[in-house]
Amino acid sequence: MAVLLQVDFAFEGPWGAQMSEGMKGLAESIACEPGLLWKIWTENAETREAGGIYLFADRASAEAYLAMHRARLEDFGVPRVNAKLFDVNAELSAIDRAPLG
Repeated sequence: MAVLLQVDFAFEGPWGAQMSEGMKGLAESIACEPGLLWKIWTENAETREAGGIYLFADRASAEAYLAMHRARLEDFGVPRVNAKLFDVNAELSAIDRAPLG
């Protein structure tokens, strides 16, 4: 069963195009993570938050990624990471055109 991971944390930037340029290598690395189907990068300059919505093929992959990502963010100086894991109801999501991969 697919698992959705929602992550957000305090972030001081960069934002927009500068974020895209500065984080390209990180995005390429994340794309190679085992079990990752896709990620949507999120950012809110007004509230100084960033994060992402990830879809993993299974819970084990999502949990392994979250553990690694928390440690990486701590190394980047992020003191608190908010994260939630959700099982995906594929049947209902398909009705609403979810890109489940």
